[in-house]
Amino acid sequence: MKLTRRDFMKFSGLAAASVALGNLGFDLKPAYAHAQILKIRMAKETTTICPYCAVGCGIICHTDLVTGKVINTEGDPDHPINEGALCAKGAALYQMINNPNRITKPLYRRPYSDKWEEVTWEWALEQIAKRVKETRDKYFIRFNDKGQEVNRVEAIAHVGSAALDNEECWLIQAMMRALGLVYIEHQARI
Repeated sequence: MKLTRRDFMKFSGLAAASVALGNLGFDLKPAYAHAQILKIRMAKETTTICPYCAVGCGIICHTDLVTGKVINTEGDPDHPINEGALCAKGAALYQMINNPNRITKPLYRRPYSDKWEEVTWEWALEQIAKRVKETRDKYFIRFNDKGQEVNRVEAIAHVGSAALDNEECWLIQAMMRALGLVYIEHQARI
């Protein structure tokens, strides 16, 4: 591209004018405030936490009042962590929720089987509770080698989720400690 002195002066003048106009102070706050009060019609608005990583970004989830299906997800501008911004995974959360291939029932693979089978939530939770109780009873250590009372179980470990808030983490921590677990970890530290 051949740039003449006249073209250079035109481009310089346009750049200076745009910088000057940009500093006049166009205030977009009223438009932003108006956009914030617009709601999706016929939808319930619920705040939640992104399930993907340990950051814990806030998300606003809009659910259709008639069908109960999620119709929109977006970043929560009032959330102190992300202030409305979302990464690519968080922004695509809507696609995960409305995916027809998403597993919504518990699957169980019997020992030595090569196939998964659908089971009910009641059966799955009952099996988990039964196996935790059996393992705790079998491997419970009341006294250590020195004769000190320790009341612990070293055969069970717990890994927490980064999508939990402090109150939920405290409840889970208290429950795991009551079971006697010593191997308690959190996803954010792994």
